[in-house]
Amino acid sequence: MIRLIYVMLLVLSFTAAAVQAKTLLILGDSLSAGYGLSQQQSWVYLLQQKLKQQDSGWTLVNASISGETSAGGLARLPALLEQHKPDYVLIELGANDGLRGFPVPQLETNLNTMVQHIRQQDSKAVLMQIRIPPNYGPRYTTQFTNLYPKVAEEQQIPLWPFFMETIALKQHWMQADGLHPNLEAQPVIADLMLPLVLGLE
Repeated sequence: MIRLIYVMLLVLSFTAAAVQAKTLLILGDSLSAGYGLSQQQSWVYLLQQKLKQQDSGWTLVNASISGETSAGGLARLPALLEQHKPDYVLIELGANDGLRGFPVPQLETNLNTMVQHIRQQDSKAVLMQIRIPPNYGPRYTTQFTNLYPKVAEEQQIPLWPFFMETIALKQHWMQADGLHPNLEAQPVIADLMLPLVLGLE
């Protein structure tokens, strides 16, 4: 009887661990790809180590590519969903669309289509707010910035704050190009992202 109880408790513990295990696919650009840094120096890698230390059960899959646009992410997404079968997908895309002055309605279509693909694979989407320099004037910049809460509200998905809003304010956290976070900024970003990931259901 005692042996049976022990076996049952062991099965329950394994079941609980299996339920706890979750995968977050990060579909981003150079800001998440660790531009100019090694993989072990990037915030995604550092965040994974923090999640392991807390026995959170989270596995991060970094599918970010420097220079990626929303169209590029959309094109790669179906294969990534099929390969990794993530519980959640963080969409951190749009900065390169904005820097190139791509039409905002085109970006909106791409973001909405990505969310649809994610749902079709029984995954959940999370959208990161993206902001861009005012190169193309206040009208374009405002339309671009306002698009993200609009998509999040219409799709009923979480909207995460843009981590660069904290980082870009500190020159010593930025690379010489003024666009990408440097080595010193990576653990700061990991700390900013940790409660957001842990807050996912």
